Amino acid sequence: MPPDSRQIPRSDADLIGCSRTEPEEFTELFRRHAPHIQRYVTRRLGSAVLNGSGADDIVAETFLLAFRQRDRYDPSRADARPWLYGICTNLIGRHRRAEVRQYRAFARTGADPVTEPFTDRVDDRVSAANASPLLAAALASMSAKLRDTLLLAAWGDLSYEEIAVALGVPVGTVRSRLSRARSNLRKILPQEPQS
Repeated sequence: MPPDSRQIPRSDADLIGCSRTEPEEFTELFRRHAPHIQRYVTRRLGSAVLNGSGADDIVAETFLLAFRQRDRYDPSRADARPWLYGICTNLIGRHRRAEVRQYRAFARTGADPVTEPFTDRVDDRVSAANASPLLAAALASMSAKLRDTLLLAAWGDLSYEEIAVALGVPVGTVRSRLSRARSNLRKILPQEPQS
């Protein structure tokens, strides 16, 4: 294939812009990001969310709201992940009680059916198994703002700037919240011995 005939993948901003006149273009945005949003929602709320909505429902609602709000998308942002995670985090906010209950139950029992698919190596499983109930307790005790910020960084894999966009706050606020959340975690989680 000659080099000039290869198609360069379009940015998320381009897809969103094109979807204003050709709505089917939004499908590519869904294909790109739905699996990541799905994992994030499942990790936060479990696969069977209380109140009748499942993780799939929240993912679908995230993209439905994004589609409806696509005219307000900032085209200077090539990557739509922060925007999508922001919408998703707001929807998760409707299920805060379920999320906190899940963390408290996990802290009591130590059984986390959501973690297994995301843990690949045996040594990771052993470390995670020891710290996970404490981590769940720490997450349950955090304010929603700290928990959202921390989990967008840890499970959403967003940068400080992307978290700021997702939550609609200044980057300095993100830094402050992450610092407080990490400080809370250090107080609760056992520290690894220094070698």
